[in-house]
Amino acid sequence: RSRTDVQTCTYWGAPVMWDGMFNPQHYDEVYRRQNVTVALTVFAVGRYLDFYLEKFLSSAEQHFMVGQRVIYYVFTDDPDRVPQVKLSAGRSMTVIKVLRHSRWQDVSMLRMKTIADTIDSLIRHQAQYVFCLDVDQEFVGRFGTEALGDLVALFHSYYYHRPKFFYTLDHNPKSAAYVKQGDMYYHAAVFGGTWQQVKTLTQNCYRAIMQDKNNQVEALWHDESHLNKYFWLHKPTKVLSPEYCWASAIGYRSDIHVMRLVWAEKQYSFVRQ
Repeated sequence: RSRTDVQTCTYWGAPVMWDGMFNPQHYDEVYRRQNVTVALTVFAVGRYLDFYLEKFLSSAEQHFMVGQRVIYYVFTDDPDRVPQVKLSAGRSMTVIKVLRHSRWQDVSMLRMKTIADTIDSLIRHQAQYVFCLDVDQEFVGRFGTEALGDLVALFHSYYYHRPKFFYTLDHNPKSAAYVKQGDMYYHAAVFGGTWQQVKTLTQNCYRAIMQDKNNQVEALWHDESHLNKYFWLHKPTKVLSPEYCWASAIGYRSDIHVMRLVWAEKQYSFVRQ
């Protein structure tokens, strides 16, 4: 009842997290007592490394899971150029070299396999929760323990106000990402959960992507389309409001009281070369 102006719960009972709905200190204390570690995965390949990574990491140090144990997993094709960012106590960084694919779409889609493999080999031994974020974003406000959950999705800031017929789900029956009509439209720039749930999600999305490749099909919005299909079949246990990934170009919205993560200025014509 603290937010009567927005949807605060899905029809299957998952909370939708908005400012004013929770006590930040309570959440932080609960998870601090549990001594949890949160893994944050981010891919910075090609020019994305030069344009976005330093700002992403430095802003994460100010706002992401502050006071909690965090391990950054940075996937890049050039580990030597990863910026040196001063990390707080209890926080560390692991840099992992990955191949640079010729198409940015393949970088985006095949990250699913890389995340699943890294969870299996490293993350599951080091962290209880995993968040997977795009690098072309900047933290500007608290992104804290209230976001943790078994399986966490994010309302897409451009679609949360729109009727379902505007959702850009994949309507091609030949694609494994095919959805006739989803519950809502989720943004692939942020997803997470326990390592077990994120491993299952990324493995399933990767298998669906490879199925499409074998059938010479590509989903409308690549890994985001497959992510939306997965969340249609496996409902998230917590949904983050658009505060947790806001596009400033949308302009003023009365229901957005705070911004926690914002899209960086896009330089697609340059960084995707």
